[in-house]
Amino acid sequence: MNCGPDDLRRAALGLPEAYEDTHRGKPTFRVKARIFAMLSQPGGQGFMGLDGADVAVLKLDREDQLNMAAAHPGAVTPTETYGHHGWTYVRLGELDAEALATLVRLAWTHVAPKRLSNAPA
Repeated sequence: MNCGPDDLRRAALGLPEAYEDTHRGKPTFRVKARIFAMLSQPGGQGFMGLDGADVAVLKLDREDQLNMAAAHPGAVTPTETYGHHGWTYVRLGELDAEALATLVRLAWTHVAPKRLSNAPA
């Protein structure tokens, strides 16, 4: 347990063609210009609830979102406004490294071009 922003950053940047950028002042992780993860920025604008410490938002397939929320109650929850589009809160400190890596890979797979996401890991 007790993952943090550096763990998410490491998991995200370890994926093919992933890179770090910003969106509305928040650190984001993208593949081919599409956001798959955003980190909180305490004291920021509060966009999508990302003004607290150790919170991230991931873009998951809706079925993956619901399954991961059931598997990790309280640590993984759909966002209030955009949850139906797959945007999902992740409380980093409540996950172990393996669960976080799985979530980040699912988010990356959801937005990555099929030629990348279907390639062997």
